[in-house]
Amino acid sequence: MTHAIETTKTSPSDTEQVFQSEDIFNLEYVSEVQVSPDGKHIAYVRRSNDIMTDSTRANIWLASVDGKSHRPLLSSKKSYYSPRWSPDGKRLAYISNEEGKPQLYIRWMDTGQTALVTNLTSSLGNITWSPNGDYIAFTMSVDADEKPLKVNMPKKPKDAKWAPKFEYITKARYQADGRGVLDPAYTHIFIVPTDGGTARQLTSGDYHHGGSLSFSPDSSQIYFSANRSDNWEYEPVESDIYSVDMSGVITQLTDFKGAESSPVVSPDGKHIAYSRRTDEKVMYKNSYLYVMQSNGKDHKNLTENIDNTVSNFQWKDNNHIYFQQSVRGLAQVDVVSLKGKVKAVAGGLGGTTIGRPYVFATYHAAGDVVAYTKGSTHRPADVFVTTKKEQQITFLNEDVLAHKQLGEVKEIVYQSSIDGEEIQGWYILPPNYDSSKKYPLILEIHGGPNLAYGPVFTAELQRMAAQGYIVFYDNHRGSTGYGERFALLLQGKYSSKYDFSDHMSGVDALIEKGLVDPERLFITGGSAGGIASAYAIGLTDRFKAAVVAKPVINWLSKVLTADSGLYQIPFQFPGKPWENVEHYWQRSPLSLVGNVTTPTMLMTGVEDKRTPISESEQFYQALKLQKVDAVLVKVPGSSHGIAAKPSRMIGKVENILAWFAKYDPAQNNEKLSEKHSEENSTK
Repeated sequence: MTHAIETTKTSPSDTEQVFQSEDIFNLEYVSEVQVSPDGKHIAYVRRSNDIMTDSTRANIWLASVDGKSHRPLLSSKKSYYSPRWSPDGKRLAYISNEEGKPQLYIRWMDTGQTALVTNLTSSLGNITWSPNGDYIAFTMSVDADEKPLKVNMPKKPKDAKWAPKFEYITKARYQADGRGVLDPAYTHIFIVPTDGGTARQLTSGDYHHGGSLSFSPDSSQIYFSANRSDNWEYEPVESDIYSVDMSGVITQLTDFKGAESSPVVSPDGKHIAYSRRTDEKVMYKNSYLYVMQSNGKDHKNLTENIDNTVSNFQWKDNNHIYFQQSVRGLAQVDVVSLKGKVKAVAGGLGGTTIGRPYVFATYHAAGDVVAYTKGSTHRPADVFVTTKKEQQITFLNEDVLAHKQLGEVKEIVYQSSIDGEEIQGWYILPPNYDSSKKYPLILEIHGGPNLAYGPVFTAELQRMAAQGYIVFYDNHRGSTGYGERFALLLQGKYSSKYDFSDHMSGVDALIEKGLVDPERLFITGGSAGGIASAYAIGLTDRFKAAVVAKPVINWLSKVLTADSGLYQIPFQFPGKPWENVEHYWQRSPLSLVGNVTTPTMLMTGVEDKRTPISESEQFYQALKLQKVDAVLVKVPGSSHGIAAKPSRMIGKVENILAWFAKYDPAQNNEKLSEKHSEENSTK
């Protein structure tokens, strides 16, 4: 006799089926790819979050180009990144913090043996193999012994406890976001033997020799970019191409006005590809792909017909160069011949930032094999590869997201009401969207402003959609990927009624579609998006609540206290602030604070040097003087990237949602109704 086994079917709760904040800890994404010289394997950096240490670590995995093999190469709780194949493909160099400070390692691919190559006291970057495989070049910061004064202090008695020594600041560029006040130091180029030995400094002088490095085919020269002018602190868009030989002799190859950077030598050594932009005093100029002879003569613009910035140059062969650009919300890879003929190679790149939907991606090529980072609106970046056709190699987030119902992302293109300018945007529908209902809307504005969003995965905005909001974001005038003219439409006008109109026209278009409840509008944005959010609530009272993250509130004070003032003053404004007070003030959200009635949360990192917390404090105090409901959220220990740690990303979005819920009339009416029901039931 058999007995039927009684089973109980259970299904996930509604909250488990949609994206939750804790899911952020489980997300992974690809941040870098490197194709082996023989075109058969891809080493890639796989980034994942650690809930116990609240950090993002990087491991290196190896996949075959045909997709048949996929395994960890260097994987642990430590971080491994910047993989670089040796010219013969038999070794892989990388950087790791395995023994504390980041150091250079080499792994032999046939045996798995590894060697610690450096023992450095400062972090290194831009690691580059010499073509003969004997050396690796890299850049590193070197402390400078600069003392502004000779001060005679009395001798401190033994065991005495005195106050800390005075700190002296003498440089125009004396601070940097994420690093704080800078000690006197300069970036230099080093080489180290790959079979072991001591790193040797090649460059000299009180200048920064940074950026990508490229060897000549005979391994005798290294090409780099630098500004070796004594006035370098005041020239933020000025650099030239140089070479340095193994004895430290530096030769200058370019001397144009503006920035020449990112040199890459052709395989035969006859040409050098490099990036070039002018020094015109405007907030944005395209960077073009140029080639010159290796002696610095005969410069030619290969992308003059492309109206976007191009970057990440890699030679396919002696006559063709791969490059990357962003176009209308997505990145792509193209190839150009030395005659200037351009051909598309791969499109739809993105997904290397999991917080907000920025258009960031990368690629690497070996011959005809091109690997790149590509996701979708529902997945962060995976490894893709194209030879004759595109193939997806990794599927890193199926375990986390395959069973989740994510918000559908839809494109919207509309005209700005102020002048008819075409604006591209996207909106995310809530999971389980019901077309018969109207939903509350969150307008989320990107930073920059010369950056761009796109139809890529975004943990923060998907979390908002999961709470029942339609989330709208657009690439307003000033965004990149739409040509130089469009990017310059905000010259001298950020923030202003123009970008405000771009946003509000999109909001109104969604209302006209019948998707959005016009009485339940909310606004937020970070950095430049924070500026725009603060400016917007000075122009309208249509938003029920605002969250202004890491904003500029007063341009007069910002450019004199932040790390970016030396660039912004000459390139974004008509002159120095004390000579143009009216213009700086007109661009400042603080000038409109007397109009603000919108409940506002401000959120900024305590250590922010890009948009110092003093900016948020000014707005907070002004709102309080106006008796506008406001709260200032300080993020301890954080610089400008307040969502850099997983818990901070969660804290950011959950604070935004809590603030909006507090002022959502529908939610408040529901709570009031529940309260009345409870009171009636007790009578």
